[in-house]
Amino acid sequence: MKLLVRWVIVSVALFAAAWLIPGIRVEGTAWIVYAVMALVLGLVNAIVRPLLKLLTCPLIILTLGLFTLIVNGVTLWLSSWIAVNWLGVGFYVEGFQTGNLYMGPFWTAFLGALVVSIVTVILSALVKEDAKDKKKDKD
Repeated sequence: MKLLVRWVIVSVALFAAAWLIPGIRVEGTAWIVYAVMALVLGLVNAIVRPLLKLLTCPLIILTLGLFTLIVNGVTLWLSSWIAVNWLGVGFYVEGFQTGNLYMGPFWTAFLGALVVSIVTVILSALVKEDAKDKKKDKD
């Protein structure tokens, strides 16, 4: 049950990122795209992210953990690339123009990963609080 709740939370977080960040767009049946993308992101976070964190450990320590945000952006970008090119899922992370400033695909992925992280933390905290409240009601 926890895995299903986590999957839904990440799907909602990806929806929020696509809604807030102009360079992230979704093509096709949206709920299927978000569900598949949540699975791909979970697999990339389970397999590739630990390797990236190991390779960038000195930078993570030097920046007091802030480089982890860069790693999160890379994992979202890689997940999007895998979803589009290998699975044919329409979750695109592209650059966008804001005024005279062009934000490349990496910065789009960085901002998207930041939104995904924030929404995931908030929703996970809400779900945990509900679980604690239910446990108190049983006692």
